Amino acid sequence: MLKITNARVIVTCPGRNFVTLKIETDQGVYGIGDATLNGRELAVVSYLQDHVCPALIGRDAHRIEDIWQYLYRGAYWRRGPVTMSAIAAVDMALWDIKAKAAGMPLYQLLGGQSRNGVMVYGHANGNTVEETIAEALRYQALGYKAIRLQTGVPGLASTYGVSGDKMFYEPADAALPTENVWSTEKYLPTVPKLFQAARDALGWDVHLLHDSHHRLTPIEAARLGKDLEPFRPFWLEDVTPAENQASFRQIRAHTTTPLAVGEVFSSVWDCKQLIEEQLIDYIRTTIVHAGGISHVRRIAHLAELNNVRTGFHGATDLSPVCMGAALHFDLWVPNFGVQEYMRHTPETDAVFPHAYSFADGYLHPGETPGHGVDIDETLAAKYPYKPASLPVNRLEDGSMFNW
Repeated sequence: MLKITNARVIVTCPGRNFVTLKIETDQGVYGIGDATLNGRELAVVSYLQDHVCPALIGRDAHRIEDIWQYLYRGAYWRRGPVTMSAIAAVDMALWDIKAKAAGMPLYQLLGGQSRNGVMVYGHANGNTVEETIAEALRYQALGYKAIRLQTGVPGLASTYGVSGDKMFYEPADAALPTENVWSTEKYLPTVPKLFQAARDALGWDVHLLHDSHHRLTPIEAARLGKDLEPFRPFWLEDVTPAENQASFRQIRAHTTTPLAVGEVFSSVWDCKQLIEEQLIDYIRTTIVHAGGISHVRRIAHLAELNNVRTGFHGATDLSPVCMGAALHFDLWVPNFGVQEYMRHTPETDAVFPHAYSFADGYLHPGETPGHGVDIDETLAAKYPYKPASLPVNRLEDGSMFNW
């Protein structure tokens, strides 16, 4: 038995807020898990501190599945992003402990590597098509084999995915939500022009991706997918809100552009129909928001049966802890597609020393026992929590819309 003796939550803000759970055992082995929920971090902190951590003390850290079921089935009000992010933090930390106790990198416990490295994509963005292409060329020069393209929309003051700081985009920009203005009519014509320019400048040997960020109706999404078909995008992401999973049937009937969705999903039930009916090509669930490695593995197995590949969310709202765990998962999972990789700031990297590394368009999790990511608590304490909210969206007539 490897008895859990302590579980505590660490909140730090080295440029943005992160929530980390540290679980300690009677044999000196500890593990850490990411519990960050962008814009709602303190809700998960309370859930962990008030309801989860006290229930972990004295339990056997090796009983990962039993503890997962205890936290999931034992919570009458189960699922949802707060609950599942809290469970994920525990699950990540326990897998970290088990792998450290075994003296192995985490991917070995999952079944060993299925590939030599994890293909990642970076974010190229700019206020104009020309600026975005210049950024994409920079990513291509860095060795990226897959690049996401986002550009400003003429007539709109701001656009999702476009930032002043090109490497470290963080949309949570104020203590209270800022308000953006959106126009689908102005947006739709810009994306095909962006992809045409990208193919002209970058050629056909690089994968190109785009994120609509839940802004379109199904038929608008189908129209955009059809317009992009000549440019062979790797995927079109989050084209429409997926609460109604059947809405993707309409998109699928009108375009062969590959579809990706799921970064806001918190369980397999959010994507069951999408996967079983093969309405998507890539599932974007994250280790931290969908119940940890134990639950995302179930999602990946269901996806594999239905020719759907993984394409995990990996923006800066996930700490390096989640990135490390995801990379071990990516190295193992047989139906891997791609991993999003938005680089963290030097301040964040210093707080979370990690074993993973980038080379020639691929990340590798490293060979350190566990998931290979730690936390410098002394340094973390120098960056206190700062309230930060995600923006909200309104249409040009003032109506609330999806952000």
